[in-house]
Amino acid sequence: MAAIASRLARVRLQFAQRRTWALLLLAVVAVLYPYLVRPYHLSLAIEVLIFAIFAMSLDILLGYTGLVSFGHAAFFGLGAYLVAYTTIGLTNNLAVTLPVVVVGTALAALVAGFFAIRTSGIYFLMVTLAFAQMLFSIAIRWSSVTGGSDGLSGVSRPAIGVGPLSYTFDSRTSFYYLVLAFFLLSWWVLRRIVDSPFGWTLRGIRENEQRMLALGYNTFRYKMAAFVIAGVFAGIAGMLLAQFFRHAAPENLYWTTSGQVMIMLIVGGTGTLTGPILGAAVIRLLPNYLSTYTDRWQTVLGLTFILFVLFAPQGIMGLIQRFRQRGERREHSENRTS
Repeated sequence: MAAIASRLARVRLQFAQRRTWALLLLAVVAVLYPYLVRPYHLSLAIEVLIFAIFAMSLDILLGYTGLVSFGHAAFFGLGAYLVAYTTIGLTNNLAVTLPVVVVGTALAALVAGFFAIRTSGIYFLMVTLAFAQMLFSIAIRWSSVTGGSDGLSGVSRPAIGVGPLSYTFDSRTSFYYLVLAFFLLSWWVLRRIVDSPFGWTLRGIRENEQRMLALGYNTFRYKMAAFVIAGVFAGIAGMLLAQFFRHAAPENLYWTTSGQVMIMLIVGGTGTLTGPILGAAVIRLLPNYLSTYTDRWQTVLGLTFILFVLFAPQGIMGLIQRFRQRGERREHSENRTS
């Protein structure tokens, strides 16, 4: 038994070392990526990173807290409109626009969460959907303020610094590095949150909320905090998207955007911050590549989603975990026979 345990420990150590080298390789590729690809592929990478932040924010609700929100696009679109208003009417300095987006989306999440978290299941889903559709309706009908169906154009790229020391992320390459920095910082902050006692409490609420209540936890406050955190990071993603396209569109508030980010979680896997990143990459890249080979790319995309639901309900991360466990079992059986 001691020999088997030693061999398994050695296998896990080798896996950890390979993961470290893989992460280092990814870091090198991420830094050099703008100089290795054409501008079109760089734009796709920027979109993937932005939607990865958006998907990770929803995973805090769906994967870690067990709250199925179908209105998460409300904070994504609100972040886009807040940065558009601030940039057009005041300044494009990140020291101003970022706090405006964070505070604005946090307040909106507090209001929406106050009502939504008092419900559960399908009712929670419907309340969040109604909130997002309400904002979408305002964005469409209040055309004198929101630009109506055309949205708000003229959003400037962000800048940092003051006066002659200011720098504007106007080029595609510089904006890529800004989005990459936001992505890495978002991943690090969310990782610290989910690995903290607060994050484990959210997992407990997901598994058995009644038991957590019996243990004395105020689950309403924990779910409200998770709702606000998710809303803020979704708003940051919306801010970056509006600055990238220089436009805040009402479609970012629509329910289809919420559905798209939920599909990212289904494909990538919930309850892990890596899954949403992989899901965002698949959902944003697959249509672009399929459309170059066939006019029926939507059919292929739909079949891909169906196959994931039927044969990989835990997403890509579930498949990876399954293969890793299979390899460990094979290693264990080989050790027993030898």
